[in-house]
Amino acid sequence: MLAVGDLILGKPEAESYFALAAPVLRAADVVVGQLEVLFTKRVVNAYYVEIPTEIPALPGFDPSNMSALPFAGFNVLTLAGNHVWDAGVPGIEDSIAGLRNYGIAVVGAGMNIDEARSPVVIERNGTRFGFLDYNCVGPKVSWATPDKPGCAYVNVITHYELDHPTPGGDYPLIYTFAEPRSLGAMVHDIHKLRPLCDVLVVAFHKGIGFTPIKIGMYEQQVSYAAIDAGADLILAHHAHILKGIEQYKGKTIFHGLGNFVVAMPPAVLAEYTWAFQQWGKRMEEIFGGYNKPDPEYPGYPWHPETAQTIISKCTVDRGKISGVSYLPCLINKQGQPEILKNDKRGRQVFNYMDKITKAAGLNARYEWEGDEIVIHSE
Repeated sequence: MLAVGDLILGKPEAESYFALAAPVLRAADVVVGQLEVLFTKRVVNAYYVEIPTEIPALPGFDPSNMSALPFAGFNVLTLAGNHVWDAGVPGIEDSIAGLRNYGIAVVGAGMNIDEARSPVVIERNGTRFGFLDYNCVGPKVSWATPDKPGCAYVNVITHYELDHPTPGGDYPLIYTFAEPRSLGAMVHDIHKLRPLCDVLVVAFHKGIGFTPIKIGMYEQQVSYAAIDAGADLILAHHAHILKGIEQYKGKTIFHGLGNFVVAMPPAVLAEYTWAFQQWGKRMEEIFGGYNKPDPEYPGYPWHPETAQTIISKCTVDRGKISGVSYLPCLINKQGQPEILKNDKRGRQVFNYMDKITKAAGLNARYEWEGDEIVIHSE
């Protein structure tokens, strides 16, 4: 089973973005990705998709771009994310229908909360793989309800505390934790799915965007709760940058798989001008340099570190995960993720993952085995 991070397919001939990675992906039994932006050509009523955030809503992309996903070998797509409501009901309805027409299973979103929380189970060579998917980053308008489409979610609460308040203000301590009722609903879903599959995967849209190393308090809480309830593997996305890996009770947590394909059309980039400026200011603080788009990377407006990515790999034997590793990748100037080898560029990604994992205080350690990187606990 292979898994990748965020997929944004907003340009025509989207298959070209997978040209270098598709041979490896198609050779796997199960391939999982996070669909960040949905598809529809229908006009959307703006009232229903008002997004109360500083990030503009992304319009539904051309459904013809969906053909790149079966081309690349995807079997399962997770949909629970912060952009799932951007194109309203048409985006959810048309994307789910279109992907199912291609034979791709979808999880994490639906026409009501029961559908959004429903698992997907697929069988390969006698092994049943079960999937659940939850959005931890909002906005609340994206959440499904009993009578509204949207995504499954775990509600994360943020608490700010000043230990020594001063008149001029100070940096607060920031606590984040999962609201008990929604966390309990997730645990209930895992308990229901556990007897129906051999390998149980839980995906989360979580993390602090564009920020390396730092793992929010809630991220380990929800990941540990999922494993305690019966999950065998945790996959995460949303931050658009790689995060470290850890092992908990013998299970692997990929805290952030980063970007995989980001193909934003020019009109969307223009709409995001203000947001990119804000991210640039933030990245100036984080990385020590303003995040100006590289003219050699058209349509890719983020810091060069975000062009590093990985493909998670799980080997399954007799219904159990017997080994976990990752394939180092680099998004090239054409926006294509290129799978690297144990050479100078591959070692660059290895060293980056090693650095951010250790700096975050996580316990995974890495070792080359051929051209892939095996994950061990400390």
